[in-house]
Amino acid sequence: MTERLTETRAGIALGPLTQIPDGTARNYVLKIGDAYFHGFIVRQGKDVFGYVDACPHAGLPLAQELDQYLTSTGDLIMCSWHAALFKINDGACVGGPCAGAKLKPWNVIVQGGALYTA
Repeated sequence: MTERLTETRAGIALGPLTQIPDGTARNYVLKIGDAYFHGFIVRQGKDVFGYVDACPHAGLPLAQELDQYLTSTGDLIMCSWHAALFKINDGACVGGPCAGAKLKPWNVIVQGGALYTA
């Protein structure tokens, strides 16, 4: 079984910010050595919020469909397995089986219109 990482080093280029339309999220899988990192980024205007793609309830990736991390209204992150709901700005669970837990942050930044790990 391949190791699954929960953090990345700073300075990895992830591509242009424009590849994440405002109000949506995008999945990222990075191969680092022999291991993989799974994360996602939510964009709200010029702000980006990155998280490790693992629900604190069961450890599963949050989205069953590629890039489908947000509720239909786009105001919360949702685990599609057990309907846990998380605030976009800090990953705090506000409903569902992991109430009180948080998503693990993934530090990302925007520089010159491009996304990078921080």
